[in-house]
Amino acid sequence: MPDLSYPGYGGSEPPTHIMGTGELSADLLAAFFMDNNASADEERVLLLAELYIEECAVEGVNSDVAFAQMCLETGFLRFGGLVTEDMNNFCGLGATDPAHPGLCFPDERTGIRAHVQHLKAYGSTEPLAGEQVDPRFGFVSPRGRSPTVMSLAGTWAADRQYGEKLAEMLDRMFLYCRLE
Repeated sequence: MPDLSYPGYGGSEPPTHIMGTGELSADLLAAFFMDNNASADEERVLLLAELYIEECAVEGVNSDVAFAQMCLETGFLRFGGLVTEDMNNFCGLGATDPAHPGLCFPDERTGIRAHVQHLKAYGSTEPLAGEQVDPRFGFVSPRGRSPTVMSLAGTWAADRQYGEKLAEMLDRMFLYCRLE
């Protein structure tokens, strides 16, 4: 039986809802990330994990879900699609085709805040707690249309398997943390 008492992990199942409180610590999120991309800058990854936890706490978004989505959307910061690393866009926000490669943000915190706010638009009808930085926040209609990870399929992304892909990433993340 794996040791479920590892600091920063309470041993529960991966989250299914976008809104809520994340369970994993920044150290565990970063360790999972580094296990999937050992060439990444470990200090930066830990900073990103900390920023996700902070920004999600402001808006009531589950930080485990948001961080897992960042891993999925960026290929663990390998990028390789329309969005490039210098854009500070960790969720493909506004990226639809080569003519629309996605939105750029001035720094990592702002990019993460925009990601978290966009998730909140899908997961809740509550107003934003912080200053709006997501220029696409108002385009989500109706607000709260996708409160679960699985319901992001066909809404957040056109991919009908998107919810399953994100749920699989969360499963991997929580399995890693159980075994760590």
